[in-house]
Amino acid sequence: MSGSRLRTLSLLTVVVLVGGYALAAFVAPMDADQGFMQKIFYLHVPMAIVALCGFVYGGICAVQHLRTGKPIWDLRSYVAIHIALILGVGVLLTGAIWAKASWGHWWVWDEPTLVSFLIIFLLYATYTPLRFAIEDRERQARYASVFAVTAGTFVPLNFLAVRAATSLVHPRTFDSANNLPGAMRTAFLVCFAGMVLLFVTLYQYEILHKQTTARLRALRYRLGGDDGLRPRRSAAPELSV
Repeated sequence: MSGSRLRTLSLLTVVVLVGGYALAAFVAPMDADQGFMQKIFYLHVPMAIVALCGFVYGGICAVQHLRTGKPIWDLRSYVAIHIALILGVGVLLTGAIWAKASWGHWWVWDEPTLVSFLIIFLLYATYTPLRFAIEDRERQARYASVFAVTAGTFVPLNFLAVRAATSLVHPRTFDSANNLPGAMRTAFLVCFAGMVLLFVTLYQYEILHKQTTARLRALRYRLGGDDGLRPRRSAAPELSV
């Protein structure tokens, strides 16, 4: 993505996020039971959905890497999982705050939705250390892709299992139209769109950063080489993690 398009995307992300949370704070009605604290819902839930989708997207990119062998797909998979992990930290923090305000406890271990997200987060938290424990770049990318595919398959299966479970604690947002009436639904959808844009923006920035860093490293190698030879690796340097 070019610099001008990335700036446009950044501005659009800011506008949508500010607009969404302005709707959530000032237009969406106050919850009768939880009051203003319920407004954290507009941050917590979109962030959780986008984080889970980011993990799945990382698995899809990993499938493409295993199929084609192109380093760009490994890079996309790595960045998607990295950004999703960052959002996952936000999900756990906002969830703990919301749980304390609503239930009087920072965590409820018998609630399947909360525990299942924690399991997924901890699973992906092992991705980066396992990946960089392998020094050979080709083996590193291949094994990381296998991990991403396996874990990415687990995410929707885990989600379906949780949805099938009977929970009396964690709310079901889209079980019926009455759960998010009128302005609440509008505010939620705008906040969700803003969170998607935030993921895409951070994703594009990290891709650009890694590509630029790799190009500079390759240029420094060429300029500093005594024999003027190119780097030994045949893969394009801007595509490596």
